[in-house]
Amino acid sequence: MPSYTVTIVTGSQWFAGTDDYVYVTLVGTEACSERALLDKPLYNDFERGAVDSYLVRVDENLGELLLVKLEKRKYWVQDDWYCSYVSVKTPEGDNVLFPCYRWLVDDKEVVLRDGKARLPQDDKISVLKQHRQNELESRRKVFGWMEWRPGFPMSIDAKRHRDLPRDIQFDSEKGVDFVLNYSKAIENLFVNHFMHMFQSSWSDFADFERIFLRIKNTISEYVMQHWKEDFMFGYQFLNGCNPVVIRKVDKIPDKFPVTDKMVAVSLERSLTLEQEVKAGNVYMVDYEVLNGIKANCTDPCTLQYLAAPICLLYKNMQNKIVPIAIQLAQTPGEDNPIFLPTDEPYDWLLAKIWVRSADFQHHQNITHLLRTHLISEMFAVAMFRQLPAVHPVYKLLIPHVRFTIAINTKAREQLICECGIFDKANATGGGGHMQLVGKANKALTFRSLCFPDTIKARGMDSQEEVPTYFYRDDGYKVWEATKSFVADVVTFYYGSNEKVQRDEEIQAFVKDVRTSGMQDWDSCEFPKSLESREELIEYLTVIVFTASAQHAAVNFGQYDWCSWIPNAPSTMRRPPPTQKGLADVDLIINSLPDRGRSSWHLGAVWALSQYQENELYLGSYPDEHFVEKPVKVAMEKFRKSLAEISAAIKTRNQGKNLPYYNMSPDKIPNSVAV
Repeated sequence: MPSYTVTIVTGSQWFAGTDDYVYVTLVGTEACSERALLDKPLYNDFERGAVDSYLVRVDENLGELLLVKLEKRKYWVQDDWYCSYVSVKTPEGDNVLFPCYRWLVDDKEVVLRDGKARLPQDDKISVLKQHRQNELESRRKVFGWMEWRPGFPMSIDAKRHRDLPRDIQFDSEKGVDFVLNYSKAIENLFVNHFMHMFQSSWSDFADFERIFLRIKNTISEYVMQHWKEDFMFGYQFLNGCNPVVIRKVDKIPDKFPVTDKMVAVSLERSLTLEQEVKAGNVYMVDYEVLNGIKANCTDPCTLQYLAAPICLLYKNMQNKIVPIAIQLAQTPGEDNPIFLPTDEPYDWLLAKIWVRSADFQHHQNITHLLRTHLISEMFAVAMFRQLPAVHPVYKLLIPHVRFTIAINTKAREQLICECGIFDKANATGGGGHMQLVGKANKALTFRSLCFPDTIKARGMDSQEEVPTYFYRDDGYKVWEATKSFVADVVTFYYGSNEKVQRDEEIQAFVKDVRTSGMQDWDSCEFPKSLESREELIEYLTVIVFTASAQHAAVNFGQYDWCSWIPNAPSTMRRPPPTQKGLADVDLIINSLPDRGRSSWHLGAVWALSQYQENELYLGSYPDEHFVEKPVKVAMEKFRKSLAEISAAIKTRNQGKNLPYYNMSPDKIPNSVAV
């Protein structure tokens, strides 16, 4: 009588084990086994991290193994179980791996394919084609689309973290409780004693240092010491939290009437402003998207203000980017002066603070929330809806959507919802952030997610012209390494462009992103279909890079750059100045966040900058979704490339006062999970 050895590996995460009954059925090309209870007398099966083996006897050889069906039935109380994978040794001595990596909840069953990835057109056996269809139909019932707020990219249809499918929830919801984490951060930073004075102002800049005693690190301390200096102000547009807004100027816009006379003293090459522009030495940041956004008014006792400034920057003879002119509103006029480095020191400092505050709003709402969190979730939902687990692109992407839907759902539940944490300290709270995200999303395009394209579109692609743009330099390397890995995987499974065109599942995935996720806005220019391997490679590189490197670049430096509050005010309590000569220390202190909002701000940037426990970094794929040797070789090549990039970055950073490591692969998680 033929027999099969069935080995089942239970996950090692908390509560992965079960005491419920587990049954297995083997399905082959020739026959199907009887449903068999997997149980060892006097032995506790399926414990957390356990590897359990069982002998399944059959009346006849099953032929080529196609499917393994696992069933879980209640023993005493419902007991969730996480199965990593099933391995089956056939009578011929072959070992066949069936990846699972999912939870079995309640009286649930799961039907597994073997580990070889297959395109839909390559499945010829009807039972396998039906399995693909059943899996996707089941997924679409639980992965529905929802427009959480008007103008947002579509997200998963779930109001709370606990409503999500178990497979995409955090292992411990407590670990990502924003209220708990922020409160813990505030307590750990010793700023609790400021909360009772919530609406009172600080006394002077030295007062801010009192809450800085427990939170100093190499970069944040350097920021505290040098934040007033023009070189530090300019440097942050290259390598700070928001290195995506600076662009080279080819013409000074009419709405920003800077004259040569105004800035002549700041120009170092004996050229006019127009000549400096033509020479490629003039740059600009423009926060026009903030124009008209409603400032936070959730606290009637404290007015809060927003501005939409424009800042002109200049590359001096030392190759440093420094500000040379600032206008705090979009429409020129007598009540909207252009501030200059030659103005009174406090006038110039206050103007720079306003730019930094605008940059903070842009970073949090657009660069961080919209362009990494929400966009990654959109790709993730479409993936679950359109790609079965056997599809090679599903296997490629699943590590890069880990916990993304969960963290975003938790954020909608506690952080960015009405009366959420975001409202407590941010000038765009109280609805302004929703207005701003919706406005920015209307302007978001697919090409703007392609790293090399967006760098070039801003005229920032020349290393010779801007030699200290480490975000660009490191980003290029990580992009190319990622694209090379994706290309290795794609070319292995897709032997021709025609295979891409005939893959109905990948085409459905791309279409779902465009028509549902982006609501088919023409301006978004997301593709509706893919015609070639090159297009598929770029598309998947965008997804992986956005979820990993881009998110890391704009998230994990928040503590470094934003913990010194005058350098990144989350709100302003006085309106932007409409004339020069009025600024002094008191006006600046009274404009900056009060003690309570400063405390919430510190808790936020601390909590958001922390890595998850047991973080998985780029190139680390412990779950064995792929079994083909060429793909494993490609993974190893990818890891080697990433290690070389990390080593080069480490060498470059040695001895620097401001080391840049946010794009170092050893500090880039696989997915958006915090």
